Amino acid sequence: MASKLEVDVEVKCNADKYWECIRDSNTIFPKAFPDQYKCIKVLEGDGKSVGSVRHITYGEGSPLVKESEERVDIVDEADKKVSYSVIGGDLLKYYKNFRATLVITPKGDGSLVKWTCDFEKASAEIPDPNVIKEFAVKNFIELDDYIHKTMQA
Repeated sequence: MASKLEVDVEVKCNADKYWECIRDSNTIFPKAFPDQYKCIKVLEGDGKSVGSVRHITYGEGSPLVKESEERVDIVDEADKKVSYSVIGGDLLKYYKNFRATLVITPKGDGSLVKWTCDFEKASAEIPDPNVIKEFAVKNFIELDDYIHKTMQA
């Protein structure tokens, strides 16, 4: 049975700059969060456009998952929306399907980051992926701090 988790995170950075950094996460995340992302390697496409596939090796700061492969399913530059499916790696031991969507909208001087994941558990006793949601929220807040420290957004 398919389920859904959602969370909204307010960040200080403006939506355009934040979106730009999310879109460049293949490069920025391993630099900004080396304890969480050891390496992000593009396997197919440019890593940003629909159909692109990337392999992520997570660091010690990542709970549950040490490796995953993600395919970009939707990119909407105008609405600052990206959606990807996990197609390989540790997460699929727990969830038959896992798809995350990220939408960034302006809010005052900053932005609102909306993260949604649609998932199907591999078995009934598997918990909802709250640990993944918490990891995503931590990343959004830390990315905001990183942008302010390094880019004076």
